[in-house]
Amino acid sequence: MARGKRWKKLRVAIEPTKRYTLDEAVALLKQSANAKFDESVDIAVRLGVDAKQSDQMVRGACSLPHGTGKTVRVLVFAQGEAAKAAREAGADFVGGEDLIEKINTENWTDFDKAVATRDMMGKVGKLGRVLGPRGLMPNPKIGTVVGPEAIAETVRELKGGKIDFRIEKAGIVHTAVGKCSMTSEQIRANVIALVGALIRLKPAAAKGTYIRSVAIAPTMGPGVRLDVNDLAHVVEA
Repeated sequence: MARGKRWKKLRVAIEPTKRYTLDEAVALLKQSANAKFDESVDIAVRLGVDAKQSDQMVRGACSLPHGTGKTVRVLVFAQGEAAKAAREAGADFVGGEDLIEKINTENWTDFDKAVATRDMMGKVGKLGRVLGPRGLMPNPKIGTVVGPEAIAETVRELKGGKIDFRIEKAGIVHTAVGKCSMTSEQIRANVIALVGALIRLKPAAAKGTYIRSVAIAPTMGPGVRLDVNDLAHVVEA
């Protein structure tokens, strides 16, 4: 993959064989984030699991203490009091069969997260062909299928920066954990929150080293590899 002059210039400041502490990596990331827009902080965590094995699948959700830095549009499938609670909590779209019909007939997906109350899933299930490939299908494993009593809290968490993640075929979890305009402490806290969540989700069947490598990068910049042992100590602290 060919790299531009800007990327190569930024890469000079990063030693390719060095593994940096989290504080050092965040400082380098902010130093290299000089694109004309507010770049995301991307993180890639390589795990010591076989993603092809169902008992080694890593999937879950994590509430980032300082959010993603993005405006999250939340859709809720609910009725009655649950629908009212969702609206009051700040959901952008709330409905039942009307929304299901709109998505089913128009392939409409102008939202970032979808939540459903358990009683709606029998009807929402038919949207799998539309929402599934886009990663928008409500799923109890990531906390987006809930009882009516939890709908307001779930909406507030998603609007506040709760993310979901899933391991890719190569054994890597790749997601965004904020914006480069955030303070170093905010980025640091978000990275710690995600890595901590991954550690808690370690499959019992996983053998050997679990967190094998971690790198962070601005959207348009080079990656910075972290010292995994140092990061583990920071997460545990």
